[in-house]
Amino acid sequence: MSDKKYEDFSVRVPEQSLRSPSSPYREEKDPFIPAHPSRAPSQHNMASPLNKVENSPPLSILAYCLSSISMTVVNKYVVSGTEWNLNLFYLAVQSIVCIATIEACKQMGMIKNLAPFDMNKGKRWFPVSLLLVGMIYTSTKALQFLSVPVYTIFKNLTIIVIAYGEVLWFGGSVTPLALLSFGLMVLSSVVAAWADLGHASQTAEAAAALATLNAGYAWMGLNVFCTASYVLGMRKVIKNMNFKDWDTMFYNNLLTIPVLLVGSLLVEDWSTLNFQKNFPVESRNSLMIGMIYSGMAAIFISYCSAWCIRVTSSTTYSMVGALNKLPIAVSGLVFFSAPVTLGSVSAIFIGFVSGIVYAWAKVRQSQIGKMVLPTSQPIQSASAKSSRDAANS
Repeated sequence: MSDKKYEDFSVRVPEQSLRSPSSPYREEKDPFIPAHPSRAPSQHNMASPLNKVENSPPLSILAYCLSSISMTVVNKYVVSGTEWNLNLFYLAVQSIVCIATIEACKQMGMIKNLAPFDMNKGKRWFPVSLLLVGMIYTSTKALQFLSVPVYTIFKNLTIIVIAYGEVLWFGGSVTPLALLSFGLMVLSSVVAAWADLGHASQTAEAAAALATLNAGYAWMGLNVFCTASYVLGMRKVIKNMNFKDWDTMFYNNLLTIPVLLVGSLLVEDWSTLNFQKNFPVESRNSLMIGMIYSGMAAIFISYCSAWCIRVTSSTTYSMVGALNKLPIAVSGLVFFSAPVTLGSVSAIFIGFVSGIVYAWAKVRQSQIGKMVLPTSQPIQSASAKSSRDAANS
């Protein structure tokens, strides 16, 4: 699914094709060095434009950034209607579109390593899918009440909860550099909330604006808890599932469809009048296009993530993910007229710096792990383990 489910802990497509037979993880190469060996001059001259595109580091980075930004913007657009109250239905549509896209790609031969659905695996994976439903539902609710910059900044807090969850349940550790990034994440969230509340209190309808923000912060807190529960639960189960590249995305979406549809039928208003409120005539077509695109965007993000890692390196990918927080936050200022104040700009900048520090902490931890003798078990920080597991789930 997700981004909606795959923005931070998006269950990205594992790069199994990038792994060597003798090691579970490919040895990292220098950033921006193509993954394929150099070809003979005659073969190089005959390379098709498509091959050049597929092995272009700048294009892979651009594609990953655009897919991630577009997912957030489209989700915010769909749930921002004044009468919108069909979040479960929206998420069900996303899952259905995602499954349909995966099946279409499989039929066309674009996906070759997707195994048929296994009922036993489905039963074992179902609890994880329930956690995913909680994560994506609270995510859309938080995005409905909060601006894109504030949502993006507060989303970083999930990294802290996951890291300390790793410490408690998996024996992880937190490096001093990672701890510094966590402090900056908390600071950026405090500044963002202060700026948001200050701006809301100065509006004509201050009471209503403050109530909206408080609801958004409540949903955001639930989302942090649900996201951490999903990632930690997934890590515990994924080791025994033997999932291949597309299996995690396939099972997540397929198993959540009945849950989302039943939940929507039970708690959401399916009357004609309510549908007319949620899909007004003047924006009905664009909303439907946005809902369909959001389902396909999960595929785009997964593919672009694997593409970026394949033609660059995991180090470059981590740094791009950190740098991408800035354009995502700025997109909220551009497309949704989020308030531009000294506090909001400062919060975005601090959050941006925290992402850079966090990515650098992961790079340093990876370098330290490579210096450990092969006969010993390398020590990894909790944040590094979380990122590795999320990338390979």
